[in-house]
Parts: sequence; structure tokens; C-alpha cells
Amino acid sequence: MPLTQLEPNAALIIIDLQKGITAMPVSHPVSDVIQRSAELARAFRERGLPVVLVNVAGAAPGRTSRPRPDFSQFPADFAELVPELDAQPTDHRVTKHAFGAFPGTGLDDYLRSRGVTQIVLTGVATTIGVESTARSAYDHGYHIVFVSDAMADLSAAAHTHSIENIFPRMGEIDTTETVLARLRA
Repeated sequence: MPLTQLEPNAALIIIDLQKGITAMPVSHPVSDVIQRSAELARAFRERGLPVVLVNVAGAAPGRTSRPRPDFSQFPADFAELVPELDAQPTDHRVTKHAFGAFPGTGLDDYLRSRGVTQIVLTGVATTIGVESTARSAYDHGYHIVFVSDAMADLSAAAHTHSIENIFPRMGEIDTTETVLARLRA
């Protein structure tokens, strides 16, 4: 379902557009995902709406079912956000240690303290960070907008599956152009 309305108290959440993640091969040009997410961030800031920049800096502690990645082996700048996002002091930063941005981060408290009822999601990877964040947001009662041309995955088939089969169950799906038009209306 396309975007029906952009609520006056929406927030933008950008998932894992960081140097280490964006260096990985993904299904769609990551430069487009970064550019569209940055454009949305500028528009949200211009309207005085919250922008949340999420990065991942390690795995959840205590996992034993699979080998955990050793983040100390990644480059020192792995978790740094890409400069194109032009992070601002007013942006809320979330460093996560799980697939989604809600567990253990205080994100729900931050959003509720600002009266946010709708979140707009972009980022990488569609089936991991974005989808996990969306599932938690849905469970917390937020209205969700997925910006389909501002996300990518390691697999084109997996990306398409989330866009066509999972996301319609949780929210609305539209493009950067449509969300920007609603912000500027």
C-alpha cells in the first residue's frame, strides 16, 4: 500500500549506513540508498522532525547458537556513519548490538518523548536491520513507512521478498520522491 499520509509527528530512522556496511556488495547501488537517505534527512530536519541515525557496533552478548562476528577484526572506522548523511547535533544517534534498533537502545523512549507515532525507514540491509527494526516498531504500535528505493540488501531476491511479502503486513511502502513531496507540501 502506498503512503496515505505523512503524520505531523513522523520520524526518519536510517539503518546502518556506516562505512563498514556500505562497503559490502548489495543488491542495489548503495550510493543511491545513501543519497536518498541523506535527502530525506535534510527534509526531515528542515521540518523540525526527528532524524535517527543507527549504526551497529557489535553483536548481542551471550549468543551461542552461531559464531558471533569479531568486530575487533573490522577496520577502525567500520561503525562510523557515512559522511553523506551530514549528521547534525539535533540527530539522535543509536548504536545497536542486535539486528534491530529497538532492543536495549532506548529508542522507543526517545520517540515517545517526542510524540512520534509514525516512522519512516531507510537503510541496509532490508532483511536484517530494516526488517528487524520494523518488526519492533510495529510491536510498539508505530505506523511504518518503508522507503523502498532507499534500502538495499545483500540479496536482490531477499530484498524483493521483504518489500512484496513482509512489509505490506506492517506498513505502507513508497518512494523517496513521494515522501519528499509530502514533507514539502
